[in-house]
Amino acid sequence: MSKEEILKLHGVRRTETLDFDTEVRHRVEYLKEYLLSTGLDGFVLGISGGVDSTTAGRLCQLACTELREQGYDATFYAVRLPYGAQADEADAQASLAFIQPDKVITVDIKPSTDALHSQLGNLSANPGVQDFNKGNVKARIRMVAQYDIAGLRKCLVVGTDHNSELVPAFYTKWGDQACDITVLNGLNKRQVRKLAEALGAPAALFQKTPTADLEDLRPQISDEAALGFSYEDLDNFLEGKYVDDTVVDRIVTQYERTRHKRNWPVAF
Repeated sequence: MSKEEILKLHGVRRTETLDFDTEVRHRVEYLKEYLLSTGLDGFVLGISGGVDSTTAGRLCQLACTELREQGYDATFYAVRLPYGAQADEADAQASLAFIQPDKVITVDIKPSTDALHSQLGNLSANPGVQDFNKGNVKARIRMVAQYDIAGLRKCLVVGTDHNSELVPAFYTKWGDQACDITVLNGLNKRQVRKLAEALGAPAALFQKTPTADLEDLRPQISDEAALGFSYEDLDNFLEGKYVDDTVVDRIVTQYERTRHKRNWPVAF
């Protein structure tokens, strides 16, 4: 697929053309309207301490607060999902302090992740392959926990993917990619940071180096190191701005080889 075809499907508006206070308002109203249309009781979202979940979480809390003020009893459940002790737990707590969620639920995913992966990890003798796939198990166990909470509390699970994750498919299929509603789509990474800033998030959170932190052998590895290109280049690509041809080729190649992650299961 060509660069032009990718941009036609997933390109974003240029950052300098956006009013981020307006973006906040539109996305809060979108959350409110969709929740009302379902008749459900609120939102569930895992909070990691990164800019994406911080931003989406604050939007969810604003939506629930406004709905209650309008007579609809809505609740936002912020879910902490550490694998044992989280290295950047202080950031997760700072995120919660900013979001001010109605409810906080903490689930340690380590026992369930280890129990499942220990049954299957020996299918590969390669430690790197074992560790990488265990990281995907972590992401999927986190989503299982969120859907369990959502089912018990009659809520929607919120996703945090935006276009800078969508194009390289930088997520775990049926893990953090699975959700009922997304609220950051149509934006790239720099625009999510701008949205967080407009919401009043602490600079330490929206300027933080992004990491999925799923691998034990490479703890806290940055998204950019894992991807092989920077968010700056990827965001410029999505906005139709200049990016070196070698980087464009890497982005297009990544997009093509991860096509299955953006599609529903193929059917006969």
